[in-house]
Amino acid sequence: MKLEHLAPNPGAAKSKKRLGRGPGSGLGKTSGRGGKGQTARSGSSIRAGFEGGQTPLYRRIPKRGFNNVTAIESFALNLRDLAPYVVDGSLDGMSIFPNGRFKLLSVGDVPASLKAVKNCHMSQSTKEKLEKCGVSVQEPTN
Repeated sequence: MKLEHLAPNPGAAKSKKRLGRGPGSGLGKTSGRGGKGQTARSGSSIRAGFEGGQTPLYRRIPKRGFNNVTAIESFALNLRDLAPYVVDGSLDGMSIFPNGRFKLLSVGDVPASLKAVKNCHMSQSTKEKLEKCGVSVQEPTN
């Protein structure tokens, strides 16, 4: 095999558009840029959402309330719903909701199989209820 015999696979190399080569090419006259105006000019770029000077849609529609885009999603779970999540007598909040904040609430009874809780934010009443039942509690630092 020689270097001059190398070629791309058939159909792999696409030939570039030849603009402005007459009406028969389909890309003559305006070279695929349409009529006159801002977009026909070289170097033109119009930002997304620009409406030619008219007040754009994102400024016309009303905004309501507060949307915190940096907020950490949080989940709440009652003591009565814990049984399926208890593994070998312990409950790890990171295994239930790894990407969010997890909080235990004190509604219901403590599952009998529960011996230890870690990585779970919890209300004060939940903490008291767990400690009263002899469950060791290790809350996250953050």
